[in-house]
Amino acid sequence: MPLSLSPPTPGDDIVALDATALSRAIHARTLSCAEVLDAYLAQIDRLNPVVNALVARPDPEALRLQAAACDERLARGESLGPLHGFPQAPKDIMPVAGMVTTRGSPIFQGQVSRTDAVVFERMRRGGAIFVGRSNSPEFGLGGHTYNPVYGTTRNAFDPARSAGGSSGGAGVAVALRMLPLADGSDMMGSLRTPAAFNNVYGLRTSFGCVPHGPTDELFFQQFSVAGPMARNIPDLALLLSVLAGFDPRLPLTRRQDDPAVFTQRLARDFRGTRIGWLGDLGGHLPTEPGLLATCTQTLRHFETLGCTVDPVRPDFDLEALWRAWIDLRSFTFTGANAPLYEDPAQRALLKPEAVWEIERGLRLSGQEVYHAARTRSAWYQALRGLFERFDFLVMPAAQVFPFDADLDWPHAIDGRAMDTYHRWMQAVVPATMAGLPALAAPAGFGPGGLPAGIQIIGPAQADWAVLQVGHAYDQASACARVASPLLG
Repeated sequence: MPLSLSPPTPGDDIVALDATALSRAIHARTLSCAEVLDAYLAQIDRLNPVVNALVARPDPEALRLQAAACDERLARGESLGPLHGFPQAPKDIMPVAGMVTTRGSPIFQGQVSRTDAVVFERMRRGGAIFVGRSNSPEFGLGGHTYNPVYGTTRNAFDPARSAGGSSGGAGVAVALRMLPLADGSDMMGSLRTPAAFNNVYGLRTSFGCVPHGPTDELFFQQFSVAGPMARNIPDLALLLSVLAGFDPRLPLTRRQDDPAVFTQRLARDFRGTRIGWLGDLGGHLPTEPGLLATCTQTLRHFETLGCTVDPVRPDFDLEALWRAWIDLRSFTFTGANAPLYEDPAQRALLKPEAVWEIERGLRLSGQEVYHAARTRSAWYQALRGLFERFDFLVMPAAQVFPFDADLDWPHAIDGRAMDTYHRWMQAVVPATMAGLPALAAPAGFGPGGLPAGIQIIGPAQADWAVLQVGHAYDQASACARVASPLLG
């Protein structure tokens, strides 16, 4: 794809700041919210036409009025929180009051939401200025961000390649400094795949850590979670401190979690920490040539920290785990979206993957769903046993490098055919099915110069510990410091 970029703008130094440094500068009033907004709008104007990460952008003058109001509050000594004056672009999956929420589907094209999802409510209340929406695949299905409403989002390091998904727009916007940090969501790697593909960090939080909703069903849905994306771990923790915490509208959120924990010191001694390397699960997962080697070489950074690293393969029927996963996924997706399928006019607008999920879900019996839930429970117990031997588990965050953006999805990996549209993403299922926190971390670049990522998986509800080991890894590896050539 030919590139035509204007030169960097005078605000380039502003957008290069870490989010934590940016927040300090705004609160010290060495940078105004107006200056910050203009710098980010210029960066978006320069790079977004190449990658199509941010969509549904509001009128810039209306945004400048919001920035001026943020500056006036600071002049009166009033801060709304660490995101005061931060440009943000909520993912186009959950609603934002006064903004279009399409979910990537022509069914909802032009539909303006009346309410905020809880995470967006918290970001807005914390002083964020919404400069657009981050692009997502239709209904968030698939790990490649394209849809018939806004088109394809392209990779931050090679625009001919996929940005990953479903939080692809968010990952690219963070990597290209069009946003200081970003929200995303993750059911089947939707934070982890784009983080791996764009050389940034993405945290799949423990279920209940961050409110996800509200929705019309509050108890069955325990797969999709909201979480942060950022260029480093302190920035990730900064956003998480705003997003996390109990909400009475969502009774499965955790009351005992104090969001202030995410503002504490990240540094910690990891000597003697035990790392279990899951790799490709004993050959069960096909990987693109060079991918596993690229991820394996990152293990030396844990050893530099004083960790011990040992290979391990869970004693579990991994095909049974996959079957349970696709049954529970189809059950969940169908429950929320079957009315669209039942209307012939709307069904005609659904992408094939959505139709496939709903038709599978409609065929499932109650006993099949219960059996899948039992398999999921057994898998959690198997991993709980591993966490008696290891403090963290590590494996690739994706099985492929960023692929051709014009493909729908990888239909084969290293000669092995993929039997569903999402089988190529099977590496993200273990953490999702066990409900565990999983941090996608940059792992360097493969033989073709494209980014790869690893997952650092922690025990149940150990989100803070995962961030701490991720921070130590980041300091030791410096993989995330490699910037996209598009930045100039």
